[in-house]
Amino acid sequence: MTRQRVPIALLVPAIGGLIFLVLPLAGLLWRTPWTTLLSRLTEPGVVQALRLSLLTASLATLLCLVLGVPLAWVLARVTFPGRRVVRALITVPLVLPPVVGGIALLLALGRRGLIGSWLDSTFGISLPFTTAGVVIAEAFVALPFLVISVEGALRGADTRFEEAAATLGATRWITFTHVTLPLVAPGIAAGGVLCWARALGEFGATITFAGNYPGITQTMPLAVYQTMESGDLDGAVVLSLILLVVSVTILAGLRDRWLTAP
Repeated sequence: MTRQRVPIALLVPAIGGLIFLVLPLAGLLWRTPWTTLLSRLTEPGVVQALRLSLLTASLATLLCLVLGVPLAWVLARVTFPGRRVVRALITVPLVLPPVVGGIALLLALGRRGLIGSWLDSTFGISLPFTTAGVVIAEAFVALPFLVISVEGALRGADTRFEEAAATLGATRWITFTHVTLPLVAPGIAAGGVLCWARALGEFGATITFAGNYPGITQTMPLAVYQTMESGDLDGAVVLSLILLVVSVTILAGLRDRWLTAP
């Protein structure tokens, strides 16, 4: 590929856009209290919030995999009336303000909600303001990332392998588990990692639907908010730095195999 001279009219705003994105991260690193970083990282509240965040994000990702991979397959392989509407509904959480998503979850799964009242009266299950509620909120906002990634991988996969398996007598389930899933495994992995990262950083839906109770529903983003509200800027910076490191690590891991364009 031959190198082209970049016009100044494009180069200047491009550099400005890069600075606009990088400068806040540089400010975070500049403000980090490096001398007390280790002691702050080992504080019980920080460890507790981090452990809860990792647990709930992992459970939310598992839930998204169970629900999202079949949903992506249906969208990619099955033609049915209203498929475009279904796809649009799936992407709604991407543009919906997270707080609105939390209110919607309350109205649907709260003790007086559309389904929550039945769960409470029949099984005694109450999801709001519980750890399970955190998982539900995170899965709600993260599921579209998985579905979009897997559907794209399915649409790009060579269907001749599936057709060959069918001609050899394989059932649809055998074809799906032994042919389709291995073909789109990189797409599922990439979608799962992005889904996990989105769940880890979720704030609005979580605090609205699950509250902010240390050890029960207080994840890392909520801990950042509470620490900042209490006036401890250095503590909030340390917590933010942890999330930044996790995000950069995820992107670095995805870069070579799934995110880098030729």
